[in-house]
Amino acid sequence: MAAFSSSAASGLATLFYSHSLHPITGLTKLSSPSRIRSSPRLFSGFRSLRRRGSSQNVTADRFSNFSCRCLSAVSTSTIDYEFTDGGKEVELKLRLKTGETLSPKDISVDADGTSLAVKEKRNGLVITLLETNHLFDKIMPSETIWYIDEDQLVVNMKKVDGELKWPDIVESWESLTAGMSQLLKGASIYIVGDSTEINQKVSRELAVGLGYSPLDSEELLESFAKQTIDSWILAEGPDSVAEAESSVLESLSSHVRTVVSTLGGKHGAAGRADKWRHLYSGFTVWISQTEATDEESAKEEARKSKQKREIGYSNADVVVKLQGWDPTHAKSVAQASLSALKQLIISDKKLPGKKSLYIRLGCRGDWPNIKPPGWDPSSDTGAHPQFT
Repeated sequence: MAAFSSSAASGLATLFYSHSLHPITGLTKLSSPSRIRSSPRLFSGFRSLRRRGSSQNVTADRFSNFSCRCLSAVSTSTIDYEFTDGGKEVELKLRLKTGETLSPKDISVDADGTSLAVKEKRNGLVITLLETNHLFDKIMPSETIWYIDEDQLVVNMKKVDGELKWPDIVESWESLTAGMSQLLKGASIYIVGDSTEINQKVSRELAVGLGYSPLDSEELLESFAKQTIDSWILAEGPDSVAEAESSVLESLSSHVRTVVSTLGGKHGAAGRADKWRHLYSGFTVWISQTEATDEESAKEEARKSKQKREIGYSNADVVVKLQGWDPTHAKSVAQASLSALKQLIISDKKLPGKKSLYIRLGCRGDWPNIKPPGWDPSSDTGAHPQFT
């Protein structure tokens, strides 16, 4: 799965996604955890890993760029494992086959910032016990240690971000939906883009996965107007629909723990830059179809959209570029959206609190440079200090 993710709190985190590469492999789940019996630790081997290149802290600069493989396949044999998050460190225990004696030289543990490969050599064959190029978050490779304890291999890794709780060893749909609540802190998610259908299907997957309330602006508008969006456009024009959706978004801006699907096309409020005042209350994901065939082209396309500011979607927090669309892969697109949001929030953990402050001050349109209470956008001279 080719993917690119870059982040800036006031910019776009861009992710390139191609369903033709069969993204379902990105949802591969490790074998179910099993409780490993407690026993005295008789160390038959102890190893630490040397640093392979420098370790980059993704939380350093809110305007810095970083790249990741956002939908990574996980390869593992049918081996039981146990995963524990101990705060600043995570520990993985893999059960080895009994009946044979293994020495440390028969084990290979290769760890990098976001990857881990565990292999064993048996009867002249190299067997992959676990391999992933996308751990749930970054680790410090030089601080990784491993040892054999009777019939299990123990791998201890030190996290770059000791405050982030890991639900599992790898980033998957299950771990993302379980772990994002600590990052989002109740903030809502808005799905925007040219296709109403895509917005709806992705938002429903997100709502189910996160346990959020699903809200659909098309359903709300049609219920209110007692007519379809198409007939409304024919009767009153697209501007009327966009204005009505903007009012709906205003009423939803104070809600928490919701995933809102917005209208696509020229009649949607999200496509108009002057209708984003209340969309800034939550995290926005722009689902955009592209003709790009690689991650760099998709990144450049998103950058140009951001610079031109010709459409409102360029105000989104993250953009997922789709190379084609297949409704059966909506969950994979939802996973890509969560992955991009996770990286964005990790790069600036103050963002959810800032969103909350923006709501409490009335969603006045001063995002991302929030002004002090009492600020009136109609009389702004640009001299007001930023409120933090």
